[in-house]
Amino acid sequence: MPQPDAGPHHVAIVMDGNGRWASKRFLPRIAGHKQGVETLKKVVRLCAQRKIAVLTVFAFSSENWSRPAEEVSGLMDLLAGALAREVSQLKRDGVRLRFVGDRSGLSDRVRTGLSLAELETADNSLLTLNVCFNYGGRWEIAQAAAALATRGEPITETSLSQAIALGVGPDPDLLIRTGGEFRLSNFLLWQSAYTELYFSPAFWPDFDESALDQALAEYHARERRFGKTSAQVVLSRIPSV
Repeated sequence: MPQPDAGPHHVAIVMDGNGRWASKRFLPRIAGHKQGVETLKKVVRLCAQRKIAVLTVFAFSSENWSRPAEEVSGLMDLLAGALAREVSQLKRDGVRLRFVGDRSGLSDRVRTGLSLAELETADNSLLTLNVCFNYGGRWEIAQAAAALATRGEPITETSLSQAIALGVGPDPDLLIRTGGEFRLSNFLLWQSAYTELYFSPAFWPDFDESALDQALAEYHARERRFGKTSAQVVLSRIPSV
């Protein structure tokens, strides 16, 4: 059985399958995204109950702009509406919101909503919810490297980790992708070097408590070696006298 402090402390999720979930039900794709928001609200509560400190979700990638204009517009409206409705409850629940991604291409309405949501929840500490929106892993690495170069600082693993958008928190222990796909899709490329990967066949709107617990059980069944041998890992767990 895993020890109480065995984590995961940081879980990342690629919330995939909203559109396919809707198509199977002969609904417009935006209906799947709306249901996906409801699933996210449930998963945030479940993670908080399980003492997970950080939850990072992939909400909109920089490549998603190539989707049909109607779907992109619907996603932007959905984000703005969710911010207006949910931030007060998240604040009461002790959830801190952070948005990671390129805000330059977003409307003034959306940018203002993101900033206000972050400000409103800045003092919360029960769980940090990082929402990656208009985000790409390669963009994030390039931005960090450019910032270091502009400041004349050396580009090393340590300095890049600190400069990167999510550098203020721990790397993910577990990355879950729903929807039955087996790829990272440009998500948290730097931070996932030693992250455990778990792929769920469930579409994101169907990802429930049982599916989350199955992913966590799989995580606890794995041995995280970080380049060491199994024998070294076992020895490191023996208390010194």
